[in-house]
Amino acid sequence: MTDTSARMPTVTVEMLQENRLFEGVGKDTLELLLREIKPELAQPGDWIIREGDTADFMFIVLNGELEVLSRGGGPTADVRVALLGPGDWVGEMALLQAQPRSASVRSLAPSVLMRLTAADMKRLIKERDASLHGEIMANIARELGRRLRVADRLIARSSAAIAKQYVIESMLPPRR
Repeated sequence: MTDTSARMPTVTVEMLQENRLFEGVGKDTLELLLREIKPELAQPGDWIIREGDTADFMFIVLNGELEVLSRGGGPTADVRVALLGPGDWVGEMALLQAQPRSASVRSLAPSVLMRLTAADMKRLIKERDASLHGEIMANIARELGRRLRVADRLIARSSAAIAKQYVIESMLPPRR
Protein backbone atom coordinates (compact mmCIF):
# COMPACT_ATOMS: atom_id res chain seq x y z
CA MET A 1 0.00 0.00 0.00
CA THR A 2 1.00 3.54 -0.64
CA ASP A 3 0.63 6.53 1.63
CA THR A 4 1.97 9.16 -0.75
CA SER A 5 -0.09 12.32 -0.57
CA ALA A 6 0.55 13.10 -4.27
CA ARG A 7 -2.18 10.65 -5.31
CA MET A 8 -4.20 10.71 -2.12
CA PRO A 9 -7.65 12.27 -2.34
CA THR A 10 -8.52 14.69 0.44
CA VAL A 11 -10.16 12.95 3.37
CA THR A 12 -12.81 15.01 5.14
CA VAL A 13 -14.81 14.81 8.35
CA GLU A 14 -17.88 14.36 6.14
CA MET A 15 -16.36 11.18 4.67
CA LEU A 16 -15.93 9.80 8.18
CA GLN A 17 -19.46 10.84 9.14
CA GLU A 18 -20.78 8.73 6.24
CA ASN A 19 -19.17 5.62 7.71
CA ARG A 20 -21.49 3.58 9.96
CA LEU A 21 -18.61 2.94 12.35
CA PHE A 22 -18.72 6.58 13.38
CA GLU A 23 -22.47 6.95 13.95
CA GLY A 24 -22.87 9.04 17.09
CA VAL A 25 -19.28 10.34 16.98
CA GLY A 26 -18.90 14.12 17.17
CA LYS A 27 -17.11 16.34 14.69
CA ASP A 28 -14.33 17.21 17.17
CA THR A 29 -13.39 13.55 17.61
CA LEU A 30 -13.47 12.93 13.86
CA GLU A 31 -11.21 15.93 13.30
CA LEU A 32 -8.82 14.47 15.89
CA LEU A 33 -8.83 11.14 14.06
CA LEU A 34 -8.02 12.89 10.78
CA ARG A 35 -5.11 14.73 12.40
CA GLU A 36 -3.72 11.61 14.09
CA ILE A 37 -4.39 8.82 11.58
CA LYS A 38 -3.14 9.27 8.04
CA PRO A 39 -5.09 7.69 5.19
CA GLU A 40 -3.50 4.99 3.08
CA LEU A 41 -4.00 4.21 -0.60
CA ALA A 42 -4.39 0.61 -1.76
CA GLN A 43 -4.01 -0.11 -5.46
CA PRO A 44 -5.92 -2.86 -7.30
CA GLY A 45 -4.42 -6.22 -6.40
CA ASP A 46 -2.85 -5.04 -3.12
CA TRP A 47 -3.35 -7.46 -0.23
CA ILE A 48 -4.18 -5.38 2.83
CA ILE A 49 -4.95 -8.28 5.21
CA ARG A 50 -3.79 -11.89 5.00
CA GLU A 51 -5.66 -14.84 6.51
CA GLY A 52 -3.74 -16.26 9.47
CA ASP A 53 -1.71 -13.10 10.15
CA THR A 54 -1.75 -11.49 13.58
CA ALA A 55 -4.70 -9.13 13.92
CA ASP A 56 -3.66 -5.79 15.38
CA PHE A 57 -5.55 -3.25 13.25
CA MET A 58 -8.70 -2.70 11.23
CA PHE A 59 -9.34 -0.66 8.08
CA ILE A 60 -12.06 1.91 7.52
CA VAL A 61 -13.04 2.11 3.84
CA LEU A 62 -13.42 5.71 2.71
CA ASN A 63 -13.61 5.00 -1.00
CA GLY A 64 -12.78 2.23 -3.45
CA GLU A 65 -13.65 -1.45 -3.37
CA LEU A 66 -12.23 -4.41 -1.45
CA GLU A 67 -12.94 -8.12 -1.60
CA VAL A 68 -12.83 -10.44 1.40
CA LEU A 69 -11.53 -13.93 0.62
CA SER A 70 -11.38 -17.04 2.78
CA ARG A 71 -9.90 -20.52 2.45
CA GLY A 72 -12.57 -21.75 4.84
CA GLY A 73 -10.02 -23.45 7.05
CA GLY A 74 -8.88 -25.82 4.32
CA PRO A 75 -6.34 -26.01 1.52
CA THR A 76 -8.88 -25.03 -1.13
CA ALA A 77 -8.68 -21.93 -3.29
CA ASP A 78 -9.84 -18.64 -1.83
CA VAL A 79 -13.58 -18.02 -1.95
CA ARG A 80 -15.01 -14.50 -2.05
CA VAL A 81 -17.17 -13.98 1.00
CA ALA A 82 -17.82 -10.23 0.77
CA LEU A 83 -17.36 -7.05 -1.24
CA LEU A 84 -16.74 -3.84 0.68
CA GLY A 85 -16.91 -0.18 -0.29
CA PRO A 86 -17.34 3.28 1.19
CA GLY A 87 -19.09 3.15 4.56
CA ASP A 88 -17.70 -0.30 5.37
CA TRP A 89 -14.84 -1.46 7.53
CA VAL A 90 -12.89 -4.69 7.85
CA GLY A 91 -10.69 -6.34 10.45
CA GLU A 92 -12.65 -5.02 13.43
CA MET A 93 -12.10 -8.24 15.36
CA ALA A 94 -8.56 -6.93 16.00
CA LEU A 95 -10.12 -4.32 18.29
CA LEU A 96 -11.98 -7.01 20.23
CA GLN A 97 -9.42 -9.79 20.59
CA ALA A 98 -5.95 -10.70 19.37
CA GLN A 99 -6.57 -13.71 17.14
CA PRO A 100 -5.17 -14.71 13.74
CA ARG A 101 -7.04 -13.17 10.79
CA SER A 102 -9.98 -15.29 9.60
CA ALA A 103 -9.86 -14.03 6.00
CA SER A 104 -7.74 -12.13 3.49
CA VAL A 105 -8.65 -8.77 1.99
CA ARG A 106 -7.54 -7.48 -1.40
CA SER A 107 -8.16 -4.15 -3.09
CA LEU A 108 -10.12 -4.32 -6.35
CA ALA A 109 -9.96 -0.60 -7.14
CA PRO A 110 -7.87 2.31 -5.90
CA SER A 111 -9.06 2.53 -2.30
CA VAL A 112 -8.53 5.12 0.41
CA LEU A 113 -8.38 3.47 3.83
CA MET A 114 -7.69 4.48 7.39
CA ARG A 115 -5.82 1.99 9.58
CA LEU A 116 -7.12 1.99 13.17
CA THR A 117 -5.26 -0.05 15.79
CA ALA A 118 -6.49 -1.07 19.22
CA ALA A 119 -3.85 1.32 20.63
CA ASP A 120 -5.28 4.15 18.46
CA MET A 121 -8.76 3.36 19.70
CA LYS A 122 -7.60 3.44 23.32
CA ARG A 123 -5.47 6.57 22.95
CA LEU A 124 -7.79 8.65 20.78
CA ILE A 125 -11.22 7.52 21.93
CA LYS A 126 -11.47 5.31 25.01
CA GLU A 127 -9.19 7.44 27.22
CA ARG A 128 -10.97 10.63 26.12
CA ASP A 129 -14.58 9.45 26.35
CA ALA A 130 -15.59 5.98 27.54
CA SER A 131 -19.19 6.47 26.38
CA LEU A 132 -17.95 7.28 22.86
CA HIS A 133 -15.86 4.11 22.92
CA GLY A 134 -19.02 2.24 23.88
CA GLU A 135 -20.92 3.82 20.97
CA ILE A 136 -18.27 2.71 18.46
CA MET A 137 -18.23 -0.79 19.93
CA ALA A 138 -22.05 -0.85 19.66
CA ASN A 139 -21.71 0.12 15.97
CA ILE A 140 -19.29 -2.76 15.49
CA ALA A 141 -21.65 -5.13 17.34
CA ARG A 142 -24.58 -4.11 15.10
CA GLU A 143 -22.52 -4.82 12.00
CA LEU A 144 -21.32 -8.16 13.37
CA GLY A 145 -24.94 -9.05 14.10
CA ARG A 146 -25.93 -8.17 10.53
CA ARG A 147 -23.08 -10.28 9.13
CA LEU A 148 -24.05 -13.20 11.36
CA ARG A 149 -27.66 -13.09 10.11
CA VAL A 150 -26.42 -13.13 6.50
CA ALA A 151 -24.06 -16.04 7.27
CA ASP A 152 -26.88 -17.96 9.00
CA ARG A 153 -29.09 -17.61 5.91
CA LEU A 154 -26.28 -18.77 3.63
CA ILE A 155 -25.53 -21.76 5.85
CA ALA A 156 -29.21 -22.71 5.95
CA ARG A 157 -29.50 -22.49 2.15
CA SER A 158 -26.30 -24.49 1.66
CA SER A 159 -27.42 -27.14 4.15
CA ALA A 160 -30.77 -27.48 2.41
CA ALA A 161 -29.09 -27.86 -0.98
CA ILE A 162 -26.66 -30.47 0.37
CA ALA A 163 -29.47 -32.41 2.04
CA LYS A 164 -31.54 -32.36 -1.17
CA GLN A 165 -28.55 -33.59 -3.20
CA TYR A 166 -27.93 -36.34 -0.64
CA VAL A 167 -31.55 -37.52 -0.87
CA ILE A 168 -31.44 -37.52 -4.69
CA GLU A 169 -28.17 -39.45 -4.78
CA SER A 170 -29.36 -41.96 -2.18
CA MET A 171 -32.33 -42.81 -4.42
CA LEU A 172 -30.15 -43.61 -7.43
CA PRO A 173 -29.26 -47.23 -8.14
CA PRO A 174 -25.79 -48.19 -6.94
CA ARG A 175 -22.91 -47.74 -9.40
CA ARG A 176 -21.24 -50.83 -10.72
